[in-house]
Amino acid sequence: MKRSLYNMALAICTAAAMYSCSLDEYNPSDTSGEGELKTVEGLKNLGTYCYSPLYDQMFSASDYLAVAETGTDLWLTQNNKTTLQQLFYYEGLTTSTNATDKLFSQAYACINTCNAVINRAADVTEGDKNVLKVVVAEAKCLRAYYYLVLVTNYGNVTLVTTESTDTKIMNPTRSSQEEIYNLIITDLQEAAADLNTTPMDGNYARVTKKAALGLLARAYAQGAGEGLSENGVSYWQRAKEVAEDLIANMASYNAYLYDDVEDVWAQSNNRNNKEALFIASGPQAGTDAFTYGSYGANKLFTFTFCDPNKLSDIYPVGSKQNYFYGRVNNNYYAPSKYLVDCFDARYDKRWENSFTTAFSLFSMVQAGWRTYDDKNATITLTEDLCTKYGIDSKFVGKKIYPYVDVNAINLGSNGGNQYVASVWPKGEYSGDVNKLVKVKNPYVNPYPLAEDEDRFIVYLSKEYLSDAEKAKRGYICVNIDDLFAADGKYKETFIDAQQTNTYTLFPSLNKFNFNFEGGFYGSNLQCKTGDMFIMRMAEVYLIAAEAEERLGNGAKAAEYLNVLRKRACRNEADFEDNMKLTTATEDDVLDEYARELCGEFTRWALLKRHKAFETRLPKYNPRAAVNFSQKNYLRPISYTFLNQIENSAEYGTNGCLLYTSPSPRD
Repeated sequence: MKRSLYNMALAICTAAAMYSCSLDEYNPSDTSGEGELKTVEGLKNLGTYCYSPLYDQMFSASDYLAVAETGTDLWLTQNNKTTLQQLFYYEGLTTSTNATDKLFSQAYACINTCNAVINRAADVTEGDKNVLKVVVAEAKCLRAYYYLVLVTNYGNVTLVTTESTDTKIMNPTRSSQEEIYNLIITDLQEAAADLNTTPMDGNYARVTKKAALGLLARAYAQGAGEGLSENGVSYWQRAKEVAEDLIANMASYNAYLYDDVEDVWAQSNNRNNKEALFIASGPQAGTDAFTYGSYGANKLFTFTFCDPNKLSDIYPVGSKQNYFYGRVNNNYYAPSKYLVDCFDARYDKRWENSFTTAFSLFSMVQAGWRTYDDKNATITLTEDLCTKYGIDSKFVGKKIYPYVDVNAINLGSNGGNQYVASVWPKGEYSGDVNKLVKVKNPYVNPYPLAEDEDRFIVYLSKEYLSDAEKAKRGYICVNIDDLFAADGKYKETFIDAQQTNTYTLFPSLNKFNFNFEGGFYGSNLQCKTGDMFIMRMAEVYLIAAEAEERLGNGAKAAEYLNVLRKRACRNEADFEDNMKLTTATEDDVLDEYARELCGEFTRWALLKRHKAFETRLPKYNPRAAVNFSQKNYLRPISYTFLNQIENSAEYGTNGCLLYTSPSPRD
């Protein structure tokens, strides 16, 4: 059984890896496992492959992040890079754009697996029927999820509900959005009815009732943006009903919302996060519903983290040898001025829990790799350094000490080392590892950074610091506002008279920076090992607020937003005067989505359902606004898929140009 199921899975994964985009990625009847698939256990094992791309291909590399987040009001490329310009700025976006081409394939490959599980359930003759019901419900939940990804990004795709056969679909036709959403809604309703509140076999990587209900609320909201209704009732009303039911009955659904936003991103909560509704599970998080393959580790942080290593004379750590921040060698996703300005950091803890703005050196005393005062861990400010970086000369001779110690824990046969960080308390310079402390998240720096701080080298200040205020601080201070030009783009030149290259820095999204003892890929500095949120409970509150606002109930919308704002408030006493809303507008809702879910694969879909690109891009992403047009409300249909079918012209490209290979040179 294992061999035949492995062969089936290999067929799926191989098709996805090669970006095959036919609507029938593999044929289970071609394998020798027919007998096994007539047992509950056999079908359950096949069902695990419905999860296969979630972490391996979607939530661990930048492709899906680019599709889901860029081309919006939230993200620009640092220093206005041209890498990924097709999706960031709609420049040269075609049917062959790699990320959209791949996504189309990945979704259909797993839809076919889901179809096989659902349709073959009737033939199962051996095993527990209650388990079978859950197996089918999981497959329906996941099929709905993949179709929601497809219809959101590509519009009227082809609806396929049967598993592939030897007869290829060479002339597919587009299904209506109503047909696709009807299947999504029905699948999720039936899944929610049959799934349990606890995951099968105790494996939290598997979907449960709360995942189906959360996705149902999301699907209704997305369909509402298309003007859809159900039995004469607006999808906005349905989204409101589902979201509010999930909120009102959280305990009975085993759902949860942390009281403190810091706990959402606490490293210790990542592998069993109570706020999660649906996750893409990282390596060794579960061997049943997730099996890692050639990918198997999150590289997203390399795309969202800036490179402090560029300041090589004051930050003498190679960009590919940074055992604390990791291998920060991509640096594409920089927050827009709008996203930065969304946060009032005086009151909102989501600022530092979303972005790293203070950069430090680190020791490796625990690992025994160097001493506490090693030249690469402790910096003494010289006259030249102070002059170059605009630090007041009175700090010449001052030492800047490590903020963290990074212990290298050897994992033996599991592969390499895992680098686990603890924090040196402020004022502790002994190098005694017994003085180290554990914090919720070592990548969340103290806010605001104290004037007398001596554990950080570079500080990107949210509040504007005058020259007099900077002179009180013995470290590099850069005002975040100074990183931006008047048109909202990042400056491409040096930002000060000293000609320092601090323009390469930006507030770095830290939501993807998880590293754990026991993770398989710990020795690879460009890989992290944490679970990824596909959906969490905070989004349900946002959907409830969004639906209420769309239905004209601004005061009720504000109540849901206030729950998130209150738990994010730095001091309880500040909430009433500085963060509480009495009513909510559409802009209030969109702003709160930005604060709460920035980087969490939701922004493009949100702006699409609000038809907000034309109003928001000119203000917050003018480079994208130049190229955006109505056709960009849909992603280009996969070039690979169009090349495989016989009616590509009839099927269409969603308005994007077909890629044409250059002619061979003479």
